[in-house]
Amino acid sequence: MKAFRVTLLMAIFCSFLLSGGSKKGEISSQLLERLEKSVLEDSDLKAIRNAVSNNNIKDLVLNRDVLNSIDKHFAYRIETGGITDQKSSGRCWLFASLNVLRPRVLKNLNVEDFEFSQNYLFFYDLLEKSNLFLEAVIETRKEEPDSRKVEWLFKHPIQDGGVWSMAVDLIKKYGVVPKEVFGESYNSENTSTMRRLLARKLREDGIRLRELSRKGYSIRKLRSEKEKMLEDVYRLLVIFLGQPPHKFGWRYEDKEGNLHPLGEYTPQSFYKKVVGVNLDDYVMLMDDPSKEYYRLYEIEYDRDLWEGRNWKFVNVPSSELKVYAKKSILSDEPLYFSCDVGKQLYRKEGLLALGLYDYSSLLGVEFGMDKRRRILSFDSGSTHGMSLVGIDTTADGKITKWLLENSWGSDDGFQGYLIMTDRWFDEYMFRIVIHKRFLPERIVKVWQSKPILLPPWDPMF
Repeated sequence: MKAFRVTLLMAIFCSFLLSGGSKKGEISSQLLERLEKSVLEDSDLKAIRNAVSNNNIKDLVLNRDVLNSIDKHFAYRIETGGITDQKSSGRCWLFASLNVLRPRVLKNLNVEDFEFSQNYLFFYDLLEKSNLFLEAVIETRKEEPDSRKVEWLFKHPIQDGGVWSMAVDLIKKYGVVPKEVFGESYNSENTSTMRRLLARKLREDGIRLRELSRKGYSIRKLRSEKEKMLEDVYRLLVIFLGQPPHKFGWRYEDKEGNLHPLGEYTPQSFYKKVVGVNLDDYVMLMDDPSKEYYRLYEIEYDRDLWEGRNWKFVNVPSSELKVYAKKSILSDEPLYFSCDVGKQLYRKEGLLALGLYDYSSLLGVEFGMDKRRRILSFDSGSTHGMSLVGIDTTADGKITKWLLENSWGSDDGFQGYLIMTDRWFDEYMFRIVIHKRFLPERIVKVWQSKPILLPPWDPMF
């Protein structure tokens, strides 16, 4: 038996030597030598290496042919008023949602410009998200701390990002106010410190709730403790953002220079007067080729109100989705729009176009993933919300490009707008929100069906 073990060990050792002493899967000396030989050190490579190592590569790969092929004229464009600016915050979704409603105010009040208070709804967004997190902790109190859901909750206790459906729930519960009534604060425009402190406090309170649960506290007692915790959250929000108004006076001057008398409003009555649209008539459509089309999906915990609705979407191919979006714009109805804005963006001129940055020609390496694979590998996802307000077409009605009203200020991009080619739309657009009157009955029926629940760590969160 001893002789057999010695023989076996010798066989394993010889096999190890024959394989070069390497473990399967590692970069061996032979593989490293092969890799080194695969790169031909010629004058072209030296020139490329010198250029890239001493410059911003985006300046080197900017494709002038694509850049010069896009003009800045649009056949159809909705008048929206002045450009807004979210500054250093993740509130694009809130700006986009309110900007979609703004043209109605311009028309209803006959004014040149108007802006809602984003800070007002942002205050309640953070308050509601804090309550959502603490309630979710109570809901998952029996799960192990290393369960995926509990881990996800504590990694993401609060954020300033969001989607259209969050704005809808906030408006329906809290109404809206003009920006003159409740303006921006430093911390609404620069949210990082406030958000970190809120997250730290919520994690502390969340751990405390789990500890109290292990001590036998009932849900009733846990919720009583939660309400005390929300007092600290509310205090922080008042300090950082200000105290939102419950009633206010407001007057305005119309296009003809007529000064309208001071009116007394609540945020809810103000919404009814200046907007008045039923927000439940809007449908969110998504193009996610990694999921089955013509199905309704919702993502767990992707909301701000505990009693609110998770955001949901009907998955529709982009080719079909564009038909509905065109109808909306031609009817002077802007759309909430979100996309992967950082891909192929020439920010200086506000252009979004495929091939705008030609990395492959310079680097000699192909980057060939399609939209589905980019989603599944987390290489691409929705990163920014804007308002879709214009289209340009050929003589026969074919769409060539789209106009986006952005919220990065009027000095950014093309006078505060972004111009998106139709081909870019197919690859990096993710969702739009559209009034149901522009949709066929079959899509509306899907919207009214039972949704498929996706976990909060879905790539589309």
